[in-house]
Amino acid sequence: HCGWFGVRPRWIQRFMTPKWALFWLCWAGAVQGLVVNGFINVVITTIERRFGLRSTQTGLVASGYDIASFLCLVPVSYFGGRLGASKPRWIGWGVAVMGLGAFVFALPHFLVGQYRATNSDHNVCPLKDVVAVAVAATTSSSGMIPNGTTTMAELGSAVAAQMARGEGCSLDNGLPLDPGAEENLSWNVWFFFTAQLLLGAGASPLYTLGVTYIDENVSKKMSSVYLGIYYTMAVVGPAAGYVIGGQLLLFYTDMFVVDTSTLGLTPHSKVWVGAWWIGFVFMAGFCLLLAVPILAYPRALPGSEKLEKVSEAHQGASDGGEQTRQQTFTKIREIPKALAALLKNPTFFFLNLAGASEGLVISGFAVFLPKLIENQFSVTAVWSALLMGIITVPAGGGGTFLGGYLVKKLNLSCSGIIRFCLFATVFAALFTVCFFLSCPNLTFAGVTAPYFPQDNLRTPDARSTELFVLPKTLDNACNSRCSCSKANYEPICGADGVMYYSPCHAGCSEEVNVVGAKVYRDCACINATFGPSEPYRSYDAVNTMCESRCNHLWIFVSLCFLVMFFTFLATMPALSATLRCVHDDQRSFALGIQWIKVRVLGTIPAPMIFGRLIDETCILWQESCDGHGACLVYDNAFMSKFMLLLALIGKACSILFFFGAWFYYIPPKSMTNSDKKQQQQQQVNGGAEDGHVQKY
Repeated sequence: HCGWFGVRPRWIQRFMTPKWALFWLCWAGAVQGLVVNGFINVVITTIERRFGLRSTQTGLVASGYDIASFLCLVPVSYFGGRLGASKPRWIGWGVAVMGLGAFVFALPHFLVGQYRATNSDHNVCPLKDVVAVAVAATTSSSGMIPNGTTTMAELGSAVAAQMARGEGCSLDNGLPLDPGAEENLSWNVWFFFTAQLLLGAGASPLYTLGVTYIDENVSKKMSSVYLGIYYTMAVVGPAAGYVIGGQLLLFYTDMFVVDTSTLGLTPHSKVWVGAWWIGFVFMAGFCLLLAVPILAYPRALPGSEKLEKVSEAHQGASDGGEQTRQQTFTKIREIPKALAALLKNPTFFFLNLAGASEGLVISGFAVFLPKLIENQFSVTAVWSALLMGIITVPAGGGGTFLGGYLVKKLNLSCSGIIRFCLFATVFAALFTVCFFLSCPNLTFAGVTAPYFPQDNLRTPDARSTELFVLPKTLDNACNSRCSCSKANYEPICGADGVMYYSPCHAGCSEEVNVVGAKVYRDCACINATFGPSEPYRSYDAVNTMCESRCNHLWIFVSLCFLVMFFTFLATMPALSATLRCVHDDQRSFALGIQWIKVRVLGTIPAPMIFGRLIDETCILWQESCDGHGACLVYDNAFMSKFMLLLALIGKACSILFFFGAWFYYIPPKSMTNSDKKQQQQQQVNGGAEDGHVQKY
């Protein structure tokens, strides 16, 4: 009966059906996807900017989820899958732990001070003010009024000292003079990592015990449909996370304590930090509420004992042509024996490897594809997240549900299912050509282009003739007297269509707030003005990103849609093949072992590999007093090439492993009379699946 701790109210017994159990499990899967694969992936670039993290560090954060899953999958799937164990209880407490993880992920927002886009309230060329202060400093130190005897070198030293104080670093040791200035916040990465560990531990029962709980309580005919719905919701969750998380980024991170109208920032500003933390706080509370109904379900639903399942397990040579007698592994000392039985199954082995290679591609791109879109096509984090949500719902959700439906509709055998996965993966690999599409870098003064065409100060980078070594070329004759700080990164778009590191580096001497944005004029480095049709035609620059002239975005999104659709089209069939090729008593343990391989070989290293390669494409790093910071500008061409290489390698491995699973599969050679009668009855009812005995 349904209930909690011996309390079993009569009114909740009506919910003790497979449909209601599926309803609550779908919510759990959706929330897991929404938080882990939605919110977290959306806010990656935001927390990099807010806490000065590199992609390698955020890749480690993303891997924390899979590391915890790897550590928890064996004990959870083994002990939770034993006879007499309550799978809903394992799942319910896991959902509660997920809620704790979501709360820990939001903690850094409450542990640090307010966000400051720059260390200077007015990040313009401060030549007049700095010289005045420098003169006063020179006078006070020398006891004489500057005149012809005060050299320009002395005055220049005073200017440099004043600018160093302006950016919060001392000249001798590089440490902050003001404890609140240029604070190193990278230590928060360990809060994010710990939160991911909790999320991974809490979610580990969902796709092992949750899958087998559904499979054990519905008929074989309906199993594919139920599991298809379950996995579809698990894909819809991330899509909702992308959309909702992206919309939350429209709100300023400190909106409850700061009047954003006075900041002169908009979501289109490069230094904007949205309210990345709100979604995690709400989901923490929702997870705790969701755990309550799941914990109420019994070990088995009424009628489950009447369901007959027929095994379609791989027939190994050691089976002697007869169906192996089922064994019940219930003791710890029998784990090696159960593991050996699975490792002797080549079909199961190759399906695991295919899952790992697919996991590597899916996990890596889930984390960094929004960053790729944001940088390649010069769009905001909000728009990038919305695009991911738009393609994830129909492609991921539709592909997952359609895959499960086709397994039932086409009456595929285990061998046929594996062939289906193989063909779907081949089509997905063909559409990875989308990563050939690359937009040229925005014109960035001193980074991808010189300040003026006649300048000869640029030095070609060894990797590309279009890039220039930094930080030498950030300084130019037009801003040389401004002594601009590299700690004050506030990129602006000039009237000439060129991005500048900051208003100071553009030589701007005046800043004006206009309708929530900042505009600048009297910019010595900008040799053009806005046309009459422009909203800021009387100014030289505005603190937004320049528009990209690249028109490949929708072609890229369309091809990504096809890659995602065919990738997820094979998800449910691959799961069905895994469940069919092992014996009934090994299902939970087999899924646990499979997820371990997927984690270790795929989803754990994937974000770190992707993050490391993306860091290699960085051409401008944030500078701070301790020398650490996030990447500010990426090389689009190299980023695109690295992503294409990773996608092709992953898909090629998947094709090879699915072929191996199909090639080495040996169907059972005999069935019992009762099995034959059951299959004949299924054929009469339209629920049979050809020739071979089968199982979910």
